[in-house]
Amino acid sequence: MTRSLSRSAARLAAVQALYQQEMEGTPTARLLHEFHDHRLGATIEGETYADAEISFFDDLVEGALARRDEIDQLITERLAEGWSLERLDKPMKAILRVGAYELIARPDVPMASVISEYVDVADAFYDQREKGFVNGLLDAIAKAARPAA
Repeated sequence: MTRSLSRSAARLAAVQALYQQEMEGTPTARLLHEFHDHRLGATIEGETYADAEISFFDDLVEGALARRDEIDQLITERLAEGWSLERLDKPMKAILRVGAYELIARPDVPMASVISEYVDVADAFYDQREKGFVNGLLDAIAKAARPAA
């Protein structure tokens, strides 16, 4: 498996993990353990989950949770007038939080790749309008987080 496929799988799994954490309040260590043991590379209800780059997955989940307040502020500052983070549904918040974390904390990953990957993740959950929203919001965060890029 190529590195990019295992990273794509890690991104999708990280979004799912953040979603689950928000829904159930699962402690981070238990959340990671559950994904390592039961989700990544597993077959669930006939669907096989791709093998994810574990260290990358762990960094995305732990980093996005640890820096959640900072990330939520970055997202909130870029929402349209009258919108708040609370108005976004949970899958959208998870996508934006993991994507924003990767933009601010992983300068080793090209900005355009990060944005493109989370637009692809959004495609698993949403229609074109929401994909455009993810693209625009992450692009705005990227410009602030990586002004020289």
